[in-house]
Amino acid sequence: MTPAAPALMVGNLSFAYGKRLALDGVSFTVSPGQCAILLGPNGAGKTTLFSLITRLYDSRDGLIEISGWDIKGHSTRALARLGVVFQQPTLDLDLSVQQNLRYHAALHGMPRRLAEARIEQELQRQNMHDRRHETVRSLNGGHRRRVEIARALLHKPDVLLLDEPTVGLDVPSRKAIVDYVHALAADQQIAVLWASHLIDEIAPNDRLMVLHRGKIRALGSVEEILRQTGTSDIGAAFAQLTGTPP
Repeated sequence: MTPAAPALMVGNLSFAYGKRLALDGVSFTVSPGQCAILLGPNGAGKTTLFSLITRLYDSRDGLIEISGWDIKGHSTRALARLGVVFQQPTLDLDLSVQQNLRYHAALHGMPRRLAEARIEQELQRQNMHDRRHETVRSLNGGHRRRVEIARALLHKPDVLLLDEPTVGLDVPSRKAIVDYVHALAADQQIAVLWASHLIDEIAPNDRLMVLHRGKIRALGSVEEILRQTGTSDIGAAFAQLTGTPP
């Protein structure tokens, strides 16, 4: 069987803030159905990488392709295949859950009937359908994140970016989101790139990328990285690769 083409390809990507190099020759791929964890301490370059993939920033050095579309030459086509949950919340607090999702669907040019069907589907999956008329302001942090994930999936993206989506959430809310996203990747064959600094969000079958000071220090499965570092757990491997306690 021929391997599936990467849903996300990043090749030799570099970026600097003035004289400070934030990313240095970063390369990796994420395949359909794969959950890739971008693990790194604060300041490693994770958010810079996401800003480049979403074209909030632009770099002259390196390549980014989403579903085969080069993000520089075919920006509209590439970004149309991308769903994003940023670290900072971006919902309108004074609109209802449903109104937030309708607005996003309209931005993607979705017909009203299709949008309503997709909104119902995603809210049902997130167990949020009964709260669709509530304002976002009335929701707790975990439920707001569920709405943001539902919003990111409305247009059926090939790639889902999650930038530290569980920061500030309690343990049950974190676990619910981690379990949901892993099931989503497996069941719907969405490629997931999840930026995190939390070891307990990693599943045994995840692909790991350890980013430190703008460079990929290790890349592979959990088993491969443990073997490469000669360690018995990811926390120890992370500490060895970054000099940072997990």
